[in-house]
Amino acid sequence: MKTPLWTPSEEWIKQTNMIRFMEYVNEKYVKEFTSYKELYQWSIDNIPDFWAMMWDFGEIKASKKYDKVVDDPNKMPGAHWFIGAKLNFAENLLRYRDDHIALIFKGEVHDSVKITYAELYDRVARLAKSLREAGVTVGDRVAGFMPNMMETLIAMLAATSIGAAWSSCSPDFGIKGVLDRFGQIEPKILFTANGYSYNGKPFDSLGRIADILKELPSIQKVVVVPYTESEADISGVPKSVHYGDFVSKESGLEIEFEQLPSEHPLYIMYSSGTTGLPKCMVQSAGGILIHHIKELMLHTDVKRADTIFYFTTCGWMMWTWLVSSLALGATVLLFDGSPFYPDPGALWKLAQDEKMTIFGTSARYIAAIEKEAVKPGRDYDLTPLKAVLSTGSPLAEEGFEYVYREVKGDIQLASISGGTDINGCFALGNPIGPVYAGELQCRALGMRVEAFDESGRPVRNQQAELVCTAPFPSMPIYFWNDPEMEKYRSAYFEKYPGIWHHGDFIEIREDTGGVVIYGRSDATLNPGGVRIGTAEIYRVVETLDEVTDSIVVGQDWENDVRVILFIKLAEGVQLTEDLVKKIKNAIRQNTTPRHVPAKIITVDDIPYTINMKKVELAVRNVIHGKPVLNRDALANPEALDLYEDIPKLQT
Repeated sequence: MKTPLWTPSEEWIKQTNMIRFMEYVNEKYVKEFTSYKELYQWSIDNIPDFWAMMWDFGEIKASKKYDKVVDDPNKMPGAHWFIGAKLNFAENLLRYRDDHIALIFKGEVHDSVKITYAELYDRVARLAKSLREAGVTVGDRVAGFMPNMMETLIAMLAATSIGAAWSSCSPDFGIKGVLDRFGQIEPKILFTANGYSYNGKPFDSLGRIADILKELPSIQKVVVVPYTESEADISGVPKSVHYGDFVSKESGLEIEFEQLPSEHPLYIMYSSGTTGLPKCMVQSAGGILIHHIKELMLHTDVKRADTIFYFTTCGWMMWTWLVSSLALGATVLLFDGSPFYPDPGALWKLAQDEKMTIFGTSARYIAAIEKEAVKPGRDYDLTPLKAVLSTGSPLAEEGFEYVYREVKGDIQLASISGGTDINGCFALGNPIGPVYAGELQCRALGMRVEAFDESGRPVRNQQAELVCTAPFPSMPIYFWNDPEMEKYRSAYFEKYPGIWHHGDFIEIREDTGGVVIYGRSDATLNPGGVRIGTAEIYRVVETLDEVTDSIVVGQDWENDVRVILFIKLAEGVQLTEDLVKKIKNAIRQNTTPRHVPAKIITVDDIPYTINMKKVELAVRNVIHGKPVLNRDALANPEALDLYEDIPKLQT
């Protein structure tokens, strides 16, 4: 068995919420659980009991408790959760009204601003009153085209307090990308900032909003928040009003929290949309609330004293996950801008200045600062830091080692993985367990996660399909404009009927109980009929100093598939024969001969989605002459042009 990079001390373990929850279960059900493995097994064998315990332990606020946890714990899709309950999502996030700091906002060119829980409640109350006066009612949609700032969160809480569903796109989306999303759900109110800042440069949003409104007749009011300038000219934006003029001036207001069924729509999230119109996934208030509380409270060990941060835009599910920390009374740190402005240590300076305890980011960011030789532990005071979280793509073993070597030795490093679809995780951190390089610590409580081989059998210690064999509360309740649930079923339940098929390629380790993610299974390479996860190749290639980024795809060739590796080289580096040999040897030595690419080709850019995921399928389509249906879902769609008609792919 390999050596862990970190093992929590007995003192650490005793103070965790996970141990408190284990003791809570032991007392209620007369058990003697002492390990995560035992607790996990109980949670998936007794799904209704587990979620009932989570409801009580998480102190869900509801005007009426559920009559039944779940109507059928074996039905998927179609199980209904917390039947008979009446609650409000925003009320649960605004349960505290004291002088504890609720929010800290830092823009890349702005000083940090702080507000208390009492101030947050007051601001939400005033905006909720204005939204009601503007005609927003239960079931309406309110949308945000906003930077990651306080007003975004305040708007979401005000809308959901009324029972409207919230939906968001980050302001770097193109016009078509916004219309592909908001055009489907027809929001009544749109919140936007006048612009946003990235890498020290201001970008205007109002010109795009004016064009978006031409195609979005459902919008009755555009509320413009000042950001890059204090009083922007909004005369070119129809139906617009300044935020300061829109929000109520009254103080001491009480919020009228609409009491709604647990399965009332809360968020509308979107698939990446790289293969057509994005799917609009409708998620429930009760399901998301309890799912987030479980993940934050138990798996991330969030407490009132914590300051939690995630580097995210408001269009990514990690934003919704982060802000649910308010339900636990923690301080939520919001950052907007480039993580490399004014220098690669910017976020670590933020961690130092705001005494961050939980630092969340992407695997790509960790790889990037390692390349830049950033040494956060040396250059910044990270004494309060207790956890680093990573998601978005698999974190390589070298990334794990870098964090423990250069950030901090005594922290929990939790690589986490799930999806926008479930607004949460299938596998994530375990604060009472060890951390092994390259592994997610555990499968999530209450989530019956398996790795299925091609014949649908659960396997261990081998790469296979990630599935979930029992329902869970945060599953989408439906897709927008999908009355027969056809799109919903085809998205998750076609490959294994009655079982959630997520589309990730994973391995469940028998000895540690950990999980390894190998990338998207629909992007899996199949040379000679052997399935290979792309993450295995990235792990090797992106540790090389000569390579700054890469993307690997399978090309159909002579009745087989050959592996094609595209690389973006560091400045001043040329792709010589010696470098090709070096790359191939590194891959061969660290994986298998089948992983070695048939061709290595240089490109100037690697295409990513807005949420910074490599788009292997889009590149695969381009090199095969197939269309990419929705380039607006990409952060850098022009990059795809680099992959067209490459002569080296013809031989």
